[in-house]
Amino acid sequence: MKRFTSFMKDRGCAALSFRFSQISPRADFFIEIVQFRQKTGYTRTKDSEIGREAMEPYDIFITKWKQITGVDLSLYKEAQMKRRLTSLYEKKGFRDFQEFAAALEKDKLLLNETLDRMTINVSEFYRNYKRWEVLETSILPLIKHNKPLKIWSAACSTGEEPYTLAMILNQQPELAGFDILATDIDEKALSKAKRGIYQERSLQEVPASVKSRYFTKQADSSYQVKQEIQKNIRFKRHNLLADSYEQDFDLIVCRNVFIYFTEKAKEELYVKMAGSLKKNGILFVGSTEQIFSPEKFGLESTDTFFYQKR
Repeated sequence: MKRFTSFMKDRGCAALSFRFSQISPRADFFIEIVQFRQKTGYTRTKDSEIGREAMEPYDIFITKWKQITGVDLSLYKEAQMKRRLTSLYEKKGFRDFQEFAAALEKDKLLLNETLDRMTINVSEFYRNYKRWEVLETSILPLIKHNKPLKIWSAACSTGEEPYTLAMILNQQPELAGFDILATDIDEKALSKAKRGIYQERSLQEVPASVKSRYFTKQADSSYQVKQEIQKNIRFKRHNLLADSYEQDFDLIVCRNVFIYFTEKAKEELYVKMAGSLKKNGILFVGSTEQIFSPEKFGLESTDTFFYQKR
């Protein structure tokens, strides 16, 4: 799923911390200056310029990006992010991250294109189908007494995940009245999600009975999600790391997102999501995102990739 993803999808709340192992040979000199100023109280008007000179181009870029967008790229796995961004700036003719950062301040179209490149919009209905079966048969019975159910599809990308949730819940009359909040950092992805129109390739895992009941085939062979499903979902822009969370969710679904974050960022997200669950609420993560030592976050494994708040 997308994930600002995408990675991105999402996120910029922690203070920027410089990885000094990646800073140029001037770093030691810079650190000495900072220590001297801390001891003496000495200041000058161009401190920020001295710091900037001591930083590698990528560190300059992530500092500038945070200033512009509020997203802290230091919380994302660096190698993956650098590969994605390097491909873009080379295509645009920039020599390095510093040139690229300067251009982003002036060019809104380039800024939006960069955001799209950083966001991973890989999603489909019923992705990893077996896990959705577990949700339906084993997990929902644990929480269905909390009517109406309040559910959050976090970093929902282009909407396939929250619509899948709504289709599963809609087939259980006793769960009528459920509310799904679906969020993502990418406005473009959210716009597509709100339209609810998808190509055949996104529906490959959808059971035939579900497909015929909840989709309308269009003249161009695309598929429109029916209003009875759309009406249960609230789409909203949200930065997972920077924005506040709603509370008292019975179920939070955040899949194929954590893999893009540093360990520090993951732990921060686990704490925040656990805090947003009701007691006995469930966190449902992706099939490569097992939480080790969930008890640290007040969670307990109830099934593979499902964690219940204690």
